[in-house]
Amino acid sequence: MTTPLVSCIVPVFNGERYLGEALDSILAQTYCPLEVAVVDDGSTDGTAAVVASYGDRVSYLRQPNAGPAAARNRGLGAARGELIAFLDADDLWHSEKLARQMARFEARPELDFCVAHVQNFWVSELREEGERFRNDRRGQPLPGYCCDALVARRVLFEKVGLFDPGLPHAEYTDWFVRAAEHGAISELLPEVLVYRRMHQTNLSRSQAAASREQYLRFLKASLDRRRGRNAAAGPPAALDGGPRCVG
Repeated sequence: MTTPLVSCIVPVFNGERYLGEALDSILAQTYCPLEVAVVDDGSTDGTAAVVASYGDRVSYLRQPNAGPAAARNRGLGAARGELIAFLDADDLWHSEKLARQMARFEARPELDFCVAHVQNFWVSELREEGERFRNDRRGQPLPGYCCDALVARRVLFEKVGLFDPGLPHAEYTDWFVRAAEHGAISELLPEVLVYRRMHQTNLSRSQAAASREQYLRFLKASLDRRRGRNAAAGPPAALDGGPRCVG
């Protein structure tokens, strides 16, 4: 039996500071075969040079800045794998992450996607700001319904559709909701396999306000779909009509 190829997509915007650590954690996976693609969302720093230092172990796609959802979609259009995984450029995987998730796909052929627990960790610049985030359940494992923790069958994206670029702070939650609406079969592994880095950029209050607005927007869209009142534009097109990599 052929071992399925997993495509790992890394969206990045000005991520040179932590990108190497993220790529190292992917390349340290005990599972293979594996392909790794970085989608550069219009970076103006040294992101391209970081990727180039990995040679042919990591492929590089570049696009004008369009947000993380568009970058993930670009990677999906270029991916060759039967299974799809994602890792943000400032986060890390446990070395057994893919192996443990792929074991569940082998044990449960009906499985559409698998996620695992996530643990936040904090960079030194935030150690003095703990009070601001005291309700953040710091250090506690969290159920990983986020892109970093996801491994999904490629065919699921063909059913559910792509990530919505109009929801840059809520695109993956919107996708999980749509997957549930399509009856996707999932499994949550009760172990920490993803480490999410908390830093100033991903903790700004302006982002929190935007997230709240976008969550309300996609929840309303979900309710409208469930009630059959979806005359407005639906979710993004599925892969057969979605973005394709041209270089």
